[in-house]
Amino acid sequence: MAAQRPEDRPEERPEDERPADRPEDERPADRPAERRTGRVTLRRDKVPSTTTDQRLLDSAQSADWLHTDPWRVMRIQSEFVDGFGALAELGPAVSVFGSARTGRHDPAYAVGVQLGRELAQAGYAVITGGGPGAMEAANKGAFEAGGTSVGLGIELPFETGLNRYVDLGVNFRYFFARKMMFVKYAQGFVVLPGGFGTLDELFEALTLAQTRKVTSFPIVLLGTDYWGGLLQWLRDTAGRYGTIGPQDVQMLHLTDDVSEAVRTVVTYDDDVAARRSE
Repeated sequence: MAAQRPEDRPEERPEDERPADRPEDERPADRPAERRTGRVTLRRDKVPSTTTDQRLLDSAQSADWLHTDPWRVMRIQSEFVDGFGALAELGPAVSVFGSARTGRHDPAYAVGVQLGRELAQAGYAVITGGGPGAMEAANKGAFEAGGTSVGLGIELPFETGLNRYVDLGVNFRYFFARKMMFVKYAQGFVVLPGGFGTLDELFEALTLAQTRKVTSFPIVLLGTDYWGGLLQWLRDTAGRYGTIGPQDVQMLHLTDDVSEAVRTVVTYDDDVAARRSE
């Protein structure tokens, strides 16, 4: 076989100069075949016609980019930074949940005030969602007892803003960032009667405790008439079907006694401190 002459051999090109899979005449003339931005690879029509610097410096650009997912990541990050910074030196705290619809003349409101007061007297900051109803009641009790009253608000279409008894307030756009603060800076949860939001927060705490994402975390339900049916359903229905175990229900402490609820948190906290010192 005759040796191939140099002029007959195909031209070798560097990897980045070889033709893309897409024919040259099918690619926009102003776009390269591929662009890499960090871990992201863009090819063909996904390659933008301008560079990041060009878009940054273009004074005539639309503000739509402010609502894109990459920009949201920065907002999410800022919410965590603000929350961590505001609460890092809070000290011992308990998160209290309950309905925003609880009226000031409702017996549950008075229970919330007493709960906030006794938690503050026991040396705990009181963290709520910062809204009206049961949240306001717990903040009021802590405020009147001279304790630290914290409100973690959330941006909602019907949001009324932080209640007037909040000393330290942080407003969030994203539920998941807010939930992180409820758990990270609390030694336990006390749950007053509430609706979907309260149930969401309750079962979030239960799931974290069940999966041991958090440890030594007391969860107290305050109000046997309100919460008794839920516990019975968990035992008799979910337990019978085997979707939860008996020990899962035992993570919940049910009582009508505010002082008992506070003692449950304090005792749990003392036990954890004792185990850590051993």
